[in-house]
Amino acid sequence: MLPVRGRDGRAARAVHILRIRTAWTPVGDGEFYCPGCGGDRNYQRLTGRRRLTLLGVPLLPRGSTGPVVECAACRHHYGTDVLDHPTTRRFSAMLRDAVHTVALAVLAAGGTSSRTALETAAAAVRAAGFDGCTEEQLAALVDALAADTGRVLGGECGTSLTIELHEALDPLAPHLAPAGRESLLLQAARIALADGPYTPAERDALTTVGAALTICSDDVTRLLAAARTPS
Repeated sequence: MLPVRGRDGRAARAVHILRIRTAWTPVGDGEFYCPGCGGDRNYQRLTGRRRLTLLGVPLLPRGSTGPVVECAACRHHYGTDVLDHPTTRRFSAMLRDAVHTVALAVLAAGGTSSRTALETAAAAVRAAGFDGCTEEQLAALVDALAADTGRVLGGECGTSLTIELHEALDPLAPHLAPAGRESLLLQAARIALADGPYTPAERDALTTVGAALTICSDDVTRLLAAARTPS
């Protein structure tokens, strides 16, 4: 057994003498959501070159590695796909814009004559982050949208409004948990129900919202029915 231990000791010393080290070079920076820290942090984007070293002295190149993203706070390295996740601030802005767009779509489908619907929509938009949103502002935006597109208020969700819904919801949906996507649809349903049962145009708009949130049609039907049931 003693010779074996000796060989192991020599191997261990060789590992410490000969090592592969990576020299990192910054190629960019910015702000990202760090999964390790659980919040927004600054980062550096790094590329690396690996070299075989002898007692710390570089000898032979061993190829490149990376790129990676290094958190400026925890110093952990992540794959560059981590940058696809929005920062907390960006996510809040995306959610705020989504609620605003959905509220306009539902109001456009049901018309702006109902004060109750306008109040419900304005409350939802304010809660999402547009603190100064008023019923009058939403009504004016819906009227302007109708005038710009030539769309009749109370009609089915037109092409332009469908595009706006997808532009607002498509980037957000992958970052929302299923419960979050359902909550957004239920919020839209409550705006539609504020002045009475769904109209065909409102149901069409809500179905479009559900599709943009990647909620399957059966679940959309279930959620719209659930919204009608008093809690």
